[in-house]
Amino acid sequence: MSDQETFVASEEAKGQALKLRIFAFLAWIAAMGGQVYAIFNLISNDKLMWLIGAIVVIFILAFTGSTLWKKANRLDPASEKNPTKFFIQNQLGAIMGILAFLPMVVMILSNKELDGKTKGIAGSIAAIAMVAAGVTGADFNPPSVEKYTEEIRQKTAEAQEAGIDAGNVYWLTDGTRGNKFHSFQDCQYLKGKNVSNGSIKESFEHKGSSELCKVCKKKSMKRKVPSLEDVKELVPAG
Repeated sequence: MSDQETFVASEEAKGQALKLRIFAFLAWIAAMGGQVYAIFNLISNDKLMWLIGAIVVIFILAFTGSTLWKKANRLDPASEKNPTKFFIQNQLGAIMGILAFLPMVVMILSNKELDGKTKGIAGSIAAIAMVAAGVTGADFNPPSVEKYTEEIRQKTAEAQEAGIDAGNVYWLTDGTRGNKFHSFQDCQYLKGKNVSNGSIKESFEHKGSSELCKVCKKKSMKRKVPSLEDVKELVPAG
């Protein structure tokens, strides 16, 4: 596979991914800070409701961080050629989600001053939140440079089959608004929007994984001019 065929995230996509990752880390730091506060101030029999409230807030922060991190990975994915980096980058949400609760769970269960009821309730809720944060933070279908490269090849072939010029498609410039590419500049989904133009490969590199607009595909199929082979098949032999 040549370098020209390989997916390379655009500078715009990398910039958007960097912002998302910064916000993700800020959310995780806030979650860790909340955990530290809860450990030192809320693990007691008379503050159970406050502790439960803190657990809920920490989970929301951890979940938010993981969601932002996964969005960033779709704009600027790692390569499978480096398995360690690939794993850490794609599963960091799960790791941080677990770390946002694990010390708290240990402290609750090992606290000898808590009565059985408080320990059971607080420990169970914190453990459930930890598992949920880990599962929702994990990426079970992580993006990669190699996957995007293969997707580009497939989408290009699909577009050509529909009679679309793979080197001349359109997509929304705003990275937060959808991931479709369009074969018609006057598509209803592009009207009044900031639009970029280029190849299908470029649409992937700006938007992350990209899909052909169904409206444009249907319109292209209707306009497709039959090829010589198609005409030959329609003409009776002899």
